[in-house]
Amino acid sequence: MTSRVAKEKASNARGEYSFRLPNNRAAFFDGVKVGVPIGMGDFVVAFALGVQAKAAGLTAFQCGLASFFCLASAGERVGFSSIAENASYCAIILATLVANARYFLMSCALSRRCSPRLSLFHRALVGFGLTDESFGMAILRPGFFNPWFAYGIMVVPVPLWTIGSALGVVVGAVLSPQWVSALGVALFGMFLAVIVPPCRKNKVVAALVASSFVFSFLMTRTPILSRWSEGSRVVVLTLILASLAALAFPVDEEIADELNEDVATLEAEEE
Repeated sequence: MTSRVAKEKASNARGEYSFRLPNNRAAFFDGVKVGVPIGMGDFVVAFALGVQAKAAGLTAFQCGLASFFCLASAGERVGFSSIAENASYCAIILATLVANARYFLMSCALSRRCSPRLSLFHRALVGFGLTDESFGMAILRPGFFNPWFAYGIMVVPVPLWTIGSALGVVVGAVLSPQWVSALGVALFGMFLAVIVPPCRKNKVVAALVASSFVFSFLMTRTPILSRWSEGSRVVVLTLILASLAALAFPVDEEIADELNEDVATLEAEEE
């Protein structure tokens, strides 16, 4: 028995992430436990997004399909707003890309915690289901990242996110405009939950967020810029502010060196 367990551990250390291995199954069910409260919160936000999608002219099937493949509240909100404004395909794609740009950073950060032998298939599947919540839970786990933990997190939130948005479209069709407007407040609460924690930790981020509010308002009052769609304004403003912040406040080299040392330590422990 001991010999079999030792062989399974050695197999997993070589990067063979089979669900038959006990530690992978344990990681999966740990993810399921973490995903239950996440899914309950996602359902409420997705429902509000569905109401917005209904106002933009989408059907329940279209909204559910968009939610399944996007899995990002900010990206979907920008996309639905752009659709409601009859924006071009390019504007919708660019607006959604910019709104979801933070996932590039999350993926890069998480990839540094992955074993070099983790297959491309697992990396792609984890990337598909990567959200703010799953990233936050995954990055806190010690050692190399186990993809089965991410798969466990996806089990509950993804279906609830998809179903919630579709139900939002169905219910939004029978609700009065006052109720639809009231449910839209949930989206603002979601955005506050996203921006407040990093603003408290970093004054630069807080200044950028405040600046984005001010310049976004000014763009709506500028004669030429006010004619642009909301998605186009978001794209331009985000690129300008993010570029200026990156030039003025680059990442500290000492922090980058510490990250490299952490990765080297993980690889040494695995060997």
